[in-house]
Amino acid sequence: MTVWALTDSWTMTRRELAHWARQPVQVVVGLVFPVMLLLMFGYLVGGGRGVEGAYVGFLVPGMLALTMAFGLDSTMLAVTQDLGKGVIDRFRSMPMASSAVLVGRSVADMLQSALSLLVMIGVGYAIGWRWHGGFGSFLGAVGLLLLLRFAMLWIGIHLAMVAGKPEMVQAVQILVWPIGFLSNAFATPESMPGWLGAAVEWNPMSATATAVRDLSGIPGVAEGSWAAEHAQLMAAVWPVALVAVFFPLAVRRFRRLSH
Repeated sequence: MTVWALTDSWTMTRRELAHWARQPVQVVVGLVFPVMLLLMFGYLVGGGRGVEGAYVGFLVPGMLALTMAFGLDSTMLAVTQDLGKGVIDRFRSMPMASSAVLVGRSVADMLQSALSLLVMIGVGYAIGWRWHGGFGSFLGAVGLLLLLRFAMLWIGIHLAMVAGKPEMVQAVQILVWPIGFLSNAFATPESMPGWLGAAVEWNPMSATATAVRDLSGIPGVAEGSWAAEHAQLMAAVWPVALVAVFFPLAVRRFRRLSH
């Protein structure tokens, strides 16, 4: 049964990857959009309230974390379009593992996210960001970033099945922006009003951004906050907790689609 499920999941992954060749513009836009934000905040907006030292060293890890929240709209649209066209119902009627559809979608998304992460790291190096930690720390940072993406992905899949229709995705996607920008990606919590800074410190994306800064050898935020001092722990705990909640919700919702 396990081999069967893995084979079916890989088949569904290949289906999603085939869409890349048919819709290259969507893939390119997904790669270029976070790069544009990085360059805009690095050169046009810049500054970084409360940041000591070179702003680019603070900004790039924050943008890497924020990039893991971007692009969920394409995943959500793909799920809702399959629902609307009855594609998922046809898959469910086939002799295949019921989990293969969701797993295939998630694997394809993670591959694209890894590609986007490599592009962002390359652009970061081009504008002057440098990694001062070891190779093991670098792998750890990449792992935490992809773990955050994995958690965000299952939130997106669940919300897509709740929304049900492509036109509802935009309304749901709007929620990602406040959560993403309500983080320490661009400025330190200490530069914000007390209540806002406290909320920012406990944002999962803030934990990942601070952990990447710590692992890279660049200070993240001022010490004193428990969340900041234990950023690497929180960067692992937050995504695991989110997956523990939204993965079973997504699976349960998927199983109910035909009822």
